[in-house]
Amino acid sequence: MVTIHEAKQSDIKRLLELSLMWEKEDSCYGYRANTEDDFQDCYILAAYDDELIAYIFGKEEIQEKQTSVIDKNMHYFEIEELYVHPSYRSRGIGKQLMESLEKELKKKGLEMMMLNTATKNWKAIMHFYIDEIGMNFWSAKLYKRL
Repeated sequence: MVTIHEAKQSDIKRLLELSLMWEKEDSCYGYRANTEDDFQDCYILAAYDDELIAYIFGKEEIQEKQTSVIDKNMHYFEIEELYVHPSYRSRGIGKQLMESLEKELKKKGLEMMMLNTATKNWKAIMHFYIDEIGMNFWSAKLYKRL
């Protein structure tokens, strides 16, 4: 049975291993494996099934300027990464992590969570975040090599 709770300092080695696995998958544009410094001052939730199998982490931020979506001085949570070990995908673990994070952020009084994605499989990611998680679409950066 999968359990979710805040990661401990003793989980850092496994978090780094999973991050390296993600880099080797080459599923995101420009993704590089994390270092311990990348986890500094971050809130990390982890999913466990005997060992750590998935994680989500990010930081609380304060918006400096008014935007079309975020008010100036609003406290929000910027999700930096969500990763699920390949053997555990399509089992709802990513959704459980997102829902657990949302509950924790509401307890802290935050009103918004945000993320950017650089995935190469944008159709699946958009389905996950919009259709399954209930996030809204704000903007997109597109490119075409010439």
